[in-house]
Amino acid sequence: MSELSLENCRLDKRYDIVKILGRGSYAEIFLARDNLAYEGSPHRTVVIKALNVFLQDDLDADLERTLVENFQNEAIALDRVRHPNIISRLGHGTARDLEGITFHYLVLEFMSGGDLQKHSRENQLSLKAALRYIEQVCAGLRHAHQNGIIHRDIKPQNLLLSQDKDVVKIADFGVARVFQSDAPITRVGTNIYAPPEHSPLAIGTAGTEPIRSLSPASDIYSLAKSFYTILTGESPRFYANQPITELPLSCRNEEWADEFKRVILKATSDDPGKRHSSIDEFWSDLQDLRKIAAEYETATTVRSKLHSIPQPQIAKGYSPLAPREAKFDTTKNLRKRHPLIDGRPERLAEPIANELPQLRLPTERVETYWPNTVSDGTERNLPSEIESDSSKKPTQNASFRRLATRSVLAVALVAALFGTSVFLRNSGVLPSISNPFAAEMARATTDINLRPGPTANNAPLGVVTRNSRVKVVRKEGDWYQVDVVEQGRAVEPPLTTTRGWLHSRYLVSE
Repeated sequence: MSELSLENCRLDKRYDIVKILGRGSYAEIFLARDNLAYEGSPHRTVVIKALNVFLQDDLDADLERTLVENFQNEAIALDRVRHPNIISRLGHGTARDLEGITFHYLVLEFMSGGDLQKHSRENQLSLKAALRYIEQVCAGLRHAHQNGIIHRDIKPQNLLLSQDKDVVKIADFGVARVFQSDAPITRVGTNIYAPPEHSPLAIGTAGTEPIRSLSPASDIYSLAKSFYTILTGESPRFYANQPITELPLSCRNEEWADEFKRVILKATSDDPGKRHSSIDEFWSDLQDLRKIAAEYETATTVRSKLHSIPQPQIAKGYSPLAPREAKFDTTKNLRKRHPLIDGRPERLAEPIANELPQLRLPTERVETYWPNTVSDGTERNLPSEIESDSSKKPTQNASFRRLATRSVLAVALVAALFGTSVFLRNSGVLPSISNPFAAEMARATTDINLRPGPTANNAPLGVVTRNSRVKVVRKEGDWYQVDVVEQGRAVEPPLTTTRGWLHSRYLVSE
């Protein structure tokens, strides 16, 4: 087993490796700082998931290729299921560590609030709080299932929290079923939370069906057992690979106990056909439990609406747009040095000083959009005339003659330019001049973020999709304030406002 040598390194001249967070059977997880992100960015701190095939003791060429393909499939799955309640992929790359070992890596967003396993054990969650987290997980899983992805390893440790503990996101799609051709019999997941159809405990068990097609019911089984842990504060270790039939003694007298046990018993059935067949069915079955939680709310609190489908929760920094597609070279042994798939050379991780530098990416100066301001946003005082020594001032008559001469020359120049342009247009050399937004209508050429102001340094309001029709209201430099008249296609979540700012390069006049 050979671990990557990345401690205190700068990866690809961009990511400062701060510390290692953990190691698995094929990957190492590092905390890093993105030096190309501005200081206040929610993605200033990121997670580097590095594929290390040499963690396998019996590595051969076929296993190596399979691990690389699975790693690439994880990137594909993350991009396909991009959602406010699923960890986002921010980038990828191929590099070498300080010992010259070539490895692939993914850049993932960092959730600084820890996982739900730790949070639920340290804090006794109320029914309402537990349901708020489960609703977000249901929203993310529902989106994944709609896009043909089965996670296969839902557990509280893979449900990560934002710093304020308000948003939860599903992590670790490393064993997700991405393609319909993926073998359904692979035994994956954690013993306590995995359903019988692909539980590691099911290997060699007499009477267990060896092959079953994976379905959303597999994730629902794991989700139900995770819900048990989050609400009760105890893991279902006594119900590994079997239905949950009873609650801990500390919870049995709760008002919600019987209803919760009914739902969990169905969701953790040994037979996938007897479980809830979809997230929507599972969420609907939680309605009575949600009503009980709503009754706990005080009279001064506005009761939460019982949504028919689980609603997502959006954290700062989320974007529905995925980065460049991850393509890793699977044709050569990673012990050998080889170029990236797109032809760029590999880069060796660079040692950095013990004190990690506080580098900052220069952002666009505010003068780009507001000419009378400086980079800190304050107004710049521009005097109308420059004071000079009174002894050097010209006389009033001399000033008047100079002004008159300049005025005559300016008028003559403008007249000459106008006459030339008229001649060239009449002769067909130059096209006729028209206002590209004379009708004040434009169309988006691609998916683009709708911004609250004429700058990219803010959280987007949502996505304006390709071929959307917009009405131009105002212009600031290269940015246009628009009203969204018609979306090119439906997006989730939908826009909460129809007015915002778009960069002009992504618009064409109608």
